[in-house]
Amino acid sequence: MDPQSHKLIIYQLLPRLFGNANTTNKFYGSIEENGCGKLNDINDTALTEIKKLGITHVFYCGVIEHATMTDYTKFGIKLDDPDVVKGRAGSPYAIKDYYDIDPDLAVDVNNRIGEFDELVKRTHANGLKVIIDFIPNHVARTYASDAKPDGVRDIGQDDDNTKAFSPKNDFYYVCGQSFVVPQGYNPGGDGFSSPLKDGKFDEHPAKVTGNAFTATPSINDWFETVKLNYGLDCLNNYTPHYDPIPPLWNKLYDILDYWSNKGVDGFRCDMIEYVQVEFWGWIIPKLKEAHPDLIFIGEAYHYSLYNKYIFDGKFDYLYDKTGLYDAVKKLTRNEWGASAWSINNVWNNETKGIDEHMLRFMENHDEERIAHNAFAGNPWLAIPGMIVTATLNTGPVMIYSGQEVGEPGNGSMGFGGDSRTSIFDYCGVPEHQKWLNNGKFDGAQLSIEQKNLRDFYHTLLNIAINNEAIHSGEFYELMVANEHQPGFNQGLYIYVRYTAKQRVLVIANFNRDEHNIQVALAGDLLSKFNLSGSIEFTDLLKGVKYNTPDIAQGLNIFLHATSGLLLEF
Repeated sequence: MDPQSHKLIIYQLLPRLFGNANTTNKFYGSIEENGCGKLNDINDTALTEIKKLGITHVFYCGVIEHATMTDYTKFGIKLDDPDVVKGRAGSPYAIKDYYDIDPDLAVDVNNRIGEFDELVKRTHANGLKVIIDFIPNHVARTYASDAKPDGVRDIGQDDDNTKAFSPKNDFYYVCGQSFVVPQGYNPGGDGFSSPLKDGKFDEHPAKVTGNAFTATPSINDWFETVKLNYGLDCLNNYTPHYDPIPPLWNKLYDILDYWSNKGVDGFRCDMIEYVQVEFWGWIIPKLKEAHPDLIFIGEAYHYSLYNKYIFDGKFDYLYDKTGLYDAVKKLTRNEWGASAWSINNVWNNETKGIDEHMLRFMENHDEERIAHNAFAGNPWLAIPGMIVTATLNTGPVMIYSGQEVGEPGNGSMGFGGDSRTSIFDYCGVPEHQKWLNNGKFDGAQLSIEQKNLRDFYHTLLNIAINNEAIHSGEFYELMVANEHQPGFNQGLYIYVRYTAKQRVLVIANFNRDEHNIQVALAGDLLSKFNLSGSIEFTDLLKGVKYNTPDIAQGLNIFLHATSGLLLEF
């Protein structure tokens, strides 16, 4: 792979889930009942198998210490009030201490940072790079760092809470009001008891919640979090106060610098559009001065802001959720009105000129599992979508642990709802556990179908990283050239990826039935490639060869339902 290539292949995993072999899965079960994966579970064998999939980067999600209902007071860790914690394990996006590692993930809790350091070393030794979360918009209501370096001022430590807003404050305040726990919240379920579980949380004045300027957030809000203040006066016409640099900016720089010095190679930044672009344009270049190879991935949802966050905010990559993900999901689900022309709209309009900066995926911790009935109900229906996701352009692609074996994420585990594997609760991931095989990471418990599915991901992702046309080639869409061809319909998406040395014709069939089509290559492509007469094509996915006696007349192709071909020629 070209070291300058944008084609990162990212494997997202939650260590809490990844190494957990416990199959109890009790609703709102404790860590003792349901078990919990550890950083040490992600050993050389696991990393070797991850690497074989074609992976270049591992996104270790949920490793920073976050609020939890589990009692770690015997280790000197303050008990969190469960009334402001989501799930027995707690949300990985409600950070309690930005300088610490989640004690759930440690074999030796007192050595939890050391165990993380060893994981980084192991990951690098296996030829993989490390990405972790950075959650810039909010922290846990119980935030207080006991692991920060000497001399570091804590977030909120110097705030004047008599002011709703001050550019010197790290938080916003609802003056004159106390925080109110959402009505009806039953933390940990009926079986969980705690001396702090009383429907109250002592916070006066109330700090503004992560997504709602109120002291009384609803149970559907991010009520367990408080919003950080970047110097924007949200109560006074959103007036910016960025000169001098607000104290919070330097505090967050120190945090990211701390983890970068530990060997972290990149940060997946949560909800970046909730944070002013001026901050990103300041902190990312500043960090790259000290750590030139750092990468920054932004979770973004508004394509009208993409250019702003890439060119002004200096992000390397942004989530392509509301563009390609949504288009592919509709096609995969066979929804009414779904059309492959919506993919054309993504690259031709929404991400035009910045396509290599778009991170593509079909699953992550926020989205429904493909194999769940709420999405497709069958992981094989994602084959054409994954082919497009991985090969549409030169940007990165990400898969989520369990996706490659068809994990459906069935059932609620407590706070975490059905269709998404819970990030809030202690649980095992049943289909992934078959590959885990009690820590052997050999897939011995997988069905033949699951092994075949994992082989598909292995083949596709290795093509994406190793085939020059796919990882760094040009793109030419063939929809217009084929829209009047026999057999064409809006469930087909066709394009070519090419360099001077390699050419790949990509055909994705989202239709739920078989299709024959005479695929035409545009005349200017035939001229560019100097093609005429008989041409042989080889499917990179299965090795099957296809021939046409006259490329000017196109290539007759039979497509299985919900399938795809990567035809090298």
